[in-house]
Amino acid sequence: MNLFKTFALASASALSMIGAASAVTTVIPNSALTPSTTYYTDSIGGGLGTSSIMGRNDDGSSTIQNLGFSLNFFGVNYTQFYINNNGNVTFTGPLGSYTPVGPTGSPQPIISPFFADVDTRSTGSGLVYFRSDVANEVIITWDAVGYFGAHADKLDSFQLILRGSGYSLPVGEGSIGFFYKDMQWETGDASGGAGGFGGSPAAVGFGDGIGNGEILQGSLSNGISRIVSNTHIWFDANLAVVPPTTGVPEPESIALLGLGLAGLALARRRQQA
Repeated sequence: MNLFKTFALASASALSMIGAASAVTTVIPNSALTPSTTYYTDSIGGGLGTSSIMGRNDDGSSTIQNLGFSLNFFGVNYTQFYINNNGNVTFTGPLGSYTPVGPTGSPQPIISPFFADVDTRSTGSGLVYFRSDVANEVIITWDAVGYFGAHADKLDSFQLILRGSGYSLPVGEGSIGFFYKDMQWETGDASGGAGGFGGSPAAVGFGDGIGNGEILQGSLSNGISRIVSNTHIWFDANLAVVPPTTGVPEPESIALLGLGLAGLALARRRQQA
């Protein structure tokens, strides 16, 4: 095991315990996840974007990237961000941490579709992609990525969508989206895992950098990969879950349908008279 990683894990765990007492964390229920088997980009077309944002690495980050819009996150407006190899994005600097102590354990604002020890150095692993060709929207995809140290026997595929206020939101979608395809691992070797499981599993959610945030039920627990596998979830600008569309007509539509049927019945009675 990488000794530097082991020492850093112990230090991060100690720091997280110091601030835990005053932190306010909201738990997002697993029932908020919607079953699906595709990326968001599969439905809109156009591909995943560029894979040159980082290349193959372990614990790396992109250079600072422009969102192309202003994203209000925990009351602060951000126009730039960093893409981190380990399943998250941050706003005030890159993040090389590989073992999550929850999104709230980050020393800076963070969005974590799947914060875990991603390692793409093996040629059997996929890469991280970045797409920004649609106005007021950026998409980051960790496509079929492996785990530390350089394992590719199990792969995770997940995607993050970020949108600005200028994006016209379709019904059932939101400002932030997490999309998951097949998720086969949840822990890297340096996080106490073996074969992709055990130890300190992945975290899913949001943190403001000072201990407050939201995490998905099951984060940091064994089985989180199974929970999110082949699902997706949308959040609004306030980080509230956006209910999926169900195909049930809106109340206004039902009222209009009732008026239409009433009018049709009246017309028939007049014809019969």
